[in-house]
Amino acid sequence: MPFSELQESIERHFAAGPAAIADPDAMAAFLSLRAAIESGQLRSASPDPASPTGWHVNAWVKQGILLGFRLGVLQDFTAGDLSFVDKHTYPARHFTAADGIRLVPGGSSIRSGAYVARSVVCMPPMYINAGAYVDEGTMVDSHALVGSCAQIGKRVHLSAAAQIGGVLEPINASPVVIEDDVLVGGNSGVYEGTIVRKGAVLAAGTILTRGTPVFDLVNGTILRASDDLPLIIPENAVVVPGSRAVSKGKGQEWGLSLYAPVIVKYRDEKTSLSTTLEDLLR
Repeated sequence: MPFSELQESIERHFAAGPAAIADPDAMAAFLSLRAAIESGQLRSASPDPASPTGWHVNAWVKQGILLGFRLGVLQDFTAGDLSFVDKHTYPARHFTAADGIRLVPGGSSIRSGAYVARSVVCMPPMYINAGAYVDEGTMVDSHALVGSCAQIGKRVHLSAAAQIGGVLEPINASPVVIEDDVLVGGNSGVYEGTIVRKGAVLAAGTILTRGTPVFDLVNGTILRASDDLPLIIPENAVVVPGSRAVSKGKGQEWGLSLYAPVIVKYRDEKTSLSTTLEDLLR
């Protein structure tokens, strides 16, 4: 069905609450939505140059993903000696060589309702959740997580144990966005709708949340989320984990400091050389 009709159907069935569970039309609408997400035709958030963040949240798509959880019933997905139980509306996706995705053996899983483009490399074990969008040439390294509805751009490297948080609710909340050519270092975490602009580098161990102030040493500014905007890391910024001293009370008396991500430079040709290893791995 046309996406305008699909949107109307999803919104109507979502508003119906538990009454939608017994409605076969609700399941049909959800399956159409899931297929459109997996093909990359629909996204939970889309690039939008007119938006202050550069992104537009497609709330009705997120409603459809939540509708799938509401309609789903627990099902046994046992494979050999391994036992799995999940909602039948979100089984693990299956791929073939024709899909052009390199999914290395060893315990990885991509849930139905996620889009994974050709030339993506998935190193075991890693996980991509429903609603996520992972674009061409990206590497999802071992123990990395791409959370529900997260948007990952082209040629991104999510290093080992990187955690990209998911955002399904509230419906209008922006998901985490990692734009093109970003390097996310090992054991880093990006959460709560943070947007990392293209070309940025997050050094190993960097944690970004909505409540995390980021100290830009280059421009002498402090970046924060606001009531209307998420935390946004600028294009080509190089962010490293740092600390700032506690300036009063017991914290000062005890010589304590707090975690603080710091922009130490902006990416140039020399910084880009650090990512050439990715090309060899591919």
